[in-house]
Amino acid sequence: MSLTTPQDGVRPAAAAKVTPQSLLAQKQSAAAISAVTAYDYPTARLADEAGIDVVLVGDSLGMAVLGHENTLSVTIEDMLHHARAVRRGTRRALLVVDMPYGSYHVSPEETMRNALRLVKEGGAEAVKLEGGATRADTVRALTMAEIPVVAHIGLTPQSLHRMGGYRVQGKDEEAAAQLRDDALALEDAGAIALVLEGIPRELALQITSLLKIPTIGIGAGPDCDGQILVFHDVFSLSFRKPAKFVRTFGDAASFIRNGLSAYREAVETRKFPSDQESYHFPATFSLERFGAEVVDGVEHTACVS
Repeated sequence: MSLTTPQDGVRPAAAAKVTPQSLLAQKQSAAAISAVTAYDYPTARLADEAGIDVVLVGDSLGMAVLGHENTLSVTIEDMLHHARAVRRGTRRALLVVDMPYGSYHVSPEETMRNALRLVKEGGAEAVKLEGGATRADTVRALTMAEIPVVAHIGLTPQSLHRMGGYRVQGKDEEAAAQLRDDALALEDAGAIALVLEGIPRELALQITSLLKIPTIGIGAGPDCDGQILVFHDVFSLSFRKPAKFVRTFGDAASFIRNGLSAYREAVETRKFPSDQESYHFPATFSLERFGAEVVDGVEHTACVS
């Protein structure tokens, strides 16, 4: 759906709000679903104005924003802080928030409490959690509590240590069959969508064809119902070698770096700020009575003790 280009800080006319039901309708009509991560108000607002369908506050913020090596140290408080900011910038897109590592692993009661906080305090319209059939009961319980759940299988970053690194999953028959069974179990438990990460294209196509709910791929080939990328990967802001599946759509790193260098040079050469960028006394102000001196042809107020 096209949106008019916003100018002067004015948002474009609101398009139809994205909901779990509208995502299902997109799958049924073969309309591709666009999704991207966001971690703050400006990027969320820009994604929303660009017509992105799903905005995910991912625990990838640990790496993309906080500078950690992986996602494991991200806390529920981190997620709430960033979710609130993204909520303020999001109107049309469906806002999904990751449940971080440890927030749904201890007990059903703690899982429910954390999910409810993401909805009530963070403004999430759905939560996302990682894992296959072993998470089906969790998905079912959250769904019964009126919390929509996006599930996530394949390369699950919170399972980094168990997987022995960021490795493509489902490459042999047994592993592929398990992921297919996981997908069906999560759909049966009530998940509204399924993220497929780091799996063979052929397996992603088979799972997408089997499921009634939408699949959203990241490193899973072009046959999923939608695609998601990390915002900082889209704009070359991740400061690390991109994964094979990442395509950059703009070099924001160079743009920002060059802009900052130009700013530094303007400050060091005293070309910024200019007289036109400075405030002045009104014409009625008496410099003579106040006391002033002239330096380089410009009147400056002298210190009066």
